[in-house]
Amino acid sequence: MATPKNTGDTGQARYTYRLRVSATAHTALIGEWNRCRWVWNECVAKSKQVHTHNKATGQKVTCGPARLDTMLTQARQTSAWLREGSSVPQQQTIRDFAKSRAKALKDIKERLPMRQRAGMPRWKKKRQSLPSLNYTRRGFRLKDGRLHLAGGIVVRVVWSRELPAEASSVRVYQDNLGHWYASFVVPAEVQPMPETGRVIGVDWGVKETATTTSDAHDLPHTGHGKTAAAKLARYQRLMARRRPAKGKPASKGYRTAKRQAAKLHRKVARQRQDTGRTWAKRVVRDHDAIAVEDFRPKFLAKSTMARKAADAAISATKRALVEMGRKHRRDVRLVHPAHTTMECASCAARTKHALPLSERTYACTACGAVSPRDKNSARVMLVRAGLAPASAEGVRPDQALPDLAA
Repeated sequence: MATPKNTGDTGQARYTYRLRVSATAHTALIGEWNRCRWVWNECVAKSKQVHTHNKATGQKVTCGPARLDTMLTQARQTSAWLREGSSVPQQQTIRDFAKSRAKALKDIKERLPMRQRAGMPRWKKKRQSLPSLNYTRRGFRLKDGRLHLAGGIVVRVVWSRELPAEASSVRVYQDNLGHWYASFVVPAEVQPMPETGRVIGVDWGVKETATTTSDAHDLPHTGHGKTAAAKLARYQRLMARRRPAKGKPASKGYRTAKRQAAKLHRKVARQRQDTGRTWAKRVVRDHDAIAVEDFRPKFLAKSTMARKAADAAISATKRALVEMGRKHRRDVRLVHPAHTTMECASCAARTKHALPLSERTYACTACGAVSPRDKNSARVMLVRAGLAPASAEGVRPDQALPDLAA
């Protein structure tokens, strides 16, 4: 089934389709992946070598994509094994490595703490990394419903829906169940919706995934992971009992249990994605402007709420809301989350101390306003985004949305 997904750029989107891969094509794809994995590992080795050299000598030798491209050209001239594969995915592997390394160096330069910054690129091990091949426009073509990749690889695409436009690139990858997919990058479709005259504020949480200024649009914690926890624990126990010794091949029972666990993980992930996208579509359809807390729950992974926070899928739901708003030309405004639980939505007074999580009611000492803590935070989002809080219940005051009325 094709799943459109925004790539982060408002002008592009991804459409993903299942692939039917023959035995011949599977062998060729694995061969291409082995070459690309070798290129990636060589890039990691060169990067570490340059870092060690610079640290020892005090010099500033660079290891950018241009230099790595030159090394790849020399390696292809001397290695017949590398020349058997297409140069397109190998060059794209270098581009991906360069982006990953640049992101890590930027985070280090900005002195981000270790738990927040991106790590330096690591080795891709044979049995621990899944195949992923990127092809630019010159590396693939679509003909008679089939995907022709550079190097003479032909695979059949399950066209669950048509591509809205010509694709500029494609990523061919395999998931942990062994299924192959093709993800095409195409210009994003814009589908404007009629104006409603309403605005809404969204506050993220763990007890409820999303609390809004409209009671009808709150998103409760669905608990998909909790529902599947018993089955998952059973499969994991089977894997633990049947785990092969180091250097020994896995038994059929171990492989079966591992596959069942992977299928359950995939089912839960799709349930979370469907819940988030369905809720986001309803919010976007009913409101012209959305004030969204720019909450990044990565730090929750190291807290006592890690399991419940992961099951809430706050990041995926927030991303679905932002992407859906851009697709339908709604005004989505990201609000910095600092002190939103300490601020009064009525008078903007701020408490002197942070409220404990056990205190679920916000009582303002300045104006006397009392409201549920999360509802107050959702209204703070509207105020900080420049939207009148009076419009939270569907009433549009004068000049509340001048940019949308134009």
